[in-house]
Amino acid sequence: MTKNSNLMNGTRSSDSDSSSDSGSAIKLKKELGLHNGVAIIVGVIIGSGIFISPKGVLLESGSVGLSLIVWLICGLISLVGAICYAELGTMIVKSGSDYAYIGEAFGHLPAFLYLWVALVVIIPCGNAIGALTFAAYVLEPVFPCDGGPPETAMRLLAALCITILTYVNCKNVKSAALIQDIFTATKIIALVMIIIIGIVFMFKSDRESFQEPFENSTTSPGKFALAFYSGLYSYAGWNYLNFVTEELKDPYKNLPRAIGISIPLVTIIYLLANVAYFAVLTPAAMLASNATAVTFAERTLGVMSWIMPVFVACSTFGGLNGAIFTSARLFFVGAREGHLPGFLATININNFTPTPSLAFGCVMSLVYLTSTDIYALINYASFVETGFIAISICGLLYMRYTHPNAPRPIKVHLVFPIFFLIICAFLLIVPLLDSPKECFMGMIVVASGIPVYILGVCWEKKPKSFLSICDKFSVLTQKIFVSVREELKED
Repeated sequence: MTKNSNLMNGTRSSDSDSSSDSGSAIKLKKELGLHNGVAIIVGVIIGSGIFISPKGVLLESGSVGLSLIVWLICGLISLVGAICYAELGTMIVKSGSDYAYIGEAFGHLPAFLYLWVALVVIIPCGNAIGALTFAAYVLEPVFPCDGGPPETAMRLLAALCITILTYVNCKNVKSAALIQDIFTATKIIALVMIIIIGIVFMFKSDRESFQEPFENSTTSPGKFALAFYSGLYSYAGWNYLNFVTEELKDPYKNLPRAIGISIPLVTIIYLLANVAYFAVLTPAAMLASNATAVTFAERTLGVMSWIMPVFVACSTFGGLNGAIFTSARLFFVGAREGHLPGFLATININNFTPTPSLAFGCVMSLVYLTSTDIYALINYASFVETGFIAISICGLLYMRYTHPNAPRPIKVHLVFPIFFLIICAFLLIVPLLDSPKECFMGMIVVASGIPVYILGVCWEKKPKSFLSICDKFSVLTQKIFVSVREELKED
């Protein structure tokens, strides 16, 4: 990782010259329309969370009424955050989301630390858990015994899922977007089915869950915060479209439109789905269930209850596809800025996809499938990720002061970023007081990136032998993936 070596500059092969001569620029293409943007946001947000986490929200909030309020507030918080990111995304039209915004506002080191945490923990762990969840639901009907599916079978199917989706994303942006559209529609159909069944039961049953909706509501700030964590987990992904801004057609219009359509749509669906759950299941029954949607289906669909695990598997599959698609762009932009090895900033000359970055993300995700403690790592990273989102919002306020005349197609009222920062502070301080060990581990993960930055980025006079090895490896990867460096304006 050095700016002086050909590795950082993205060594060109002869293919690049021929491509340039042909008049076809080697760069990421703007192939994503408004409907694709909506599908990415909705598809990434609606994963397995809404089918499982209602139990967590109810457990911590203590009552039906308060849990529904938590779901509504979580949607509003996500919408406020997304609106703030709409200003950042239309002011800084670069892929990479937080990495691009933090770098623009505060410089290379904070941006690199975000990239480092995303690279080593957040993205590969999230992909691994998503793939394992998919495998668990697919194999559940095959291994109906109490012990559940064998661990080896789950890991193999999860690895196959990650590999197939990586291949599709390498092959064609439109194919990956089509998969996202199809599976987003599938998961919405599943939730609409839950909502319709719930409405029917609302008129048939005695509506026990709604008779005293606020009974046993918690008054503990710590439990209230944990309820928000469970709810916000199901909304995670509201900022993922910002990772692919450079591939979005007319981002100044389509980015805010996609946000304005997606977040309210998801919030309404989540609220109605929870009402449907409570129409069929009592709070006690929901707390006794490990998978709310599956228990719901067993109570309402009878012999057809197997449909729900299939829908949950499809939902997780679509969410994983969106995560793989967007996260590869983060690695690509990081390498283009000189913070990762240059071969990750190359693009396949035939498909115009960041194939090396996709392959790298695939390998990292497969590595985490071998770990047995990835859930603890995700807990550490969740604290850190909230911190970096807060830093991005601070960057919005900072750039309002340092660059007041910069073009801002969207300019939100200062109330929105300040409100969102207060929420982030609440979500950071409460876990720091309740679980200092996990938060401390998250800080260690961040701090471990500092020596990597010093050696990999700041140290420019690296040994010639090392640079030679890096250059040869870069050329080798370009030949394997038939890829070249992106053709920039200065080229």
